[in-house]
Amino acid sequence: MVVIEYIRSGGPVMIPILLASVVAMATTLERLWALRRGRVMPRSFRREVVELIRQQRWGDALAACRKRDAPAARLIEVAVVHRAEPRERIKERMEEIGRREASDLERNLPLLGTIGSVATLLGLLGTVGGMILTFQVIGGSDTPEVSAMAVGISQALVCTFGGLCVAIPSVVANRWLTSRVDLLTIDLEEFSIEVLDQILAPAAVAEIA
Repeated sequence: MVVIEYIRSGGPVMIPILLASVVAMATTLERLWALRRGRVMPRSFRREVVELIRQQRWGDALAACRKRDAPAARLIEVAVVHRAEPRERIKERMEEIGRREASDLERNLPLLGTIGSVATLLGLLGTVGGMILTFQVIGGSDTPEVSAMAVGISQALVCTFGGLCVAIPSVVANRWLTSRVDLLTIDLEEFSIEVLDQILAPAAVAEIA
């Protein structure tokens, strides 16, 4: 009950601030789940597919990729399917898929940044509204009551506090998750180069021979 009364004291602006907090929390949890390393590039898959490619068991390698719902699997599947093409052509195809997967990893991250900015502005809006209410009380009476003035001041402070409580975690989550995406993207690039070199190794040996 204390929390409800506290929120009510912030006025109507607290409603969008609360909605923003719910959206920010849901988005953060969803991205934390989606950006797990085990989901993006499972270690067992990495070891398995590299060994299959080294043994040139293309059918098994392709089957291993298709049974995994992971960005790394979709990336390597392209390389295996187009293994007979020149290196640059395979690389172009992998880069195309890589951009699509990177975009999927970054999904909803801009929303967190937007919430961080909007929550701050909503807090400022509530603050201005509270101060206007306070000055209306002061201007409407020669002897304004302290309790009436306190309502406006309380609204101003509560909105500022609420907006910052939503904005700060949203911005921090956005920055951390963005850095997480960058690290995972680098790992995918390194893995794709490793696989590409492994696929083309027999052809290089044949040319030397």
